[in-house]
Amino acid sequence: MIKLKDLLLEKKLRVFDFDDTLVKSNSKVYVINKGKRKTLTPGEFAVYKQKSGDEFDFSDFDKVIEPKQIKAMFNVFKNIYNASGSRRLTILTARAAYKPVRKFLKDVGFNDVYVIALGDANPQKKADWIESQIKKGYNDILFLDDSAKNVRAVKGLKKKYPAIKMDARVVSYE
Repeated sequence: MIKLKDLLLEKKLRVFDFDDTLVKSNSKVYVINKGKRKTLTPGEFAVYKQKSGDEFDFSDFDKVIEPKQIKAMFNVFKNIYNASGSRRLTILTARAAYKPVRKFLKDVGFNDVYVIALGDANPQKKADWIESQIKKGYNDILFLDDSAKNVRAVKGLKKKYPAIKMDARVVSYE
């Protein structure tokens, strides 16, 4: 239940995806079907249409392999991190392990960023997590992700919570 007092106070949440939004890494998704193994980048996986019998191996995502910052988005991230005022800055990733992402962020000077590792690539899981934050009183939300499926799922919350200020955007580094 959203309380009236929560709507009167601005409570900001800024959410970034990690792979192919903030960082390009050499972590891959492996698709195994009928004994054949196919390799996908995170970007390719984001638009991959699952086939019957597909099994996925996400073991590369237990670490951040050869990370390269995506400069434009990292600048946005850094500006939000350094901005005055109160906001919660969060990385929301489909990865199962949060520690490698947190270590990467600390290594580049961002010590107090929340990292939520969902361990699931289903776009509804990101929307569900955002909704859980709305229920905690966040009412000004920015969500940035390279996956149109994830952004669509989060945008779906606007109908359910019309009083919430929400901006969900697909980002690209091309």
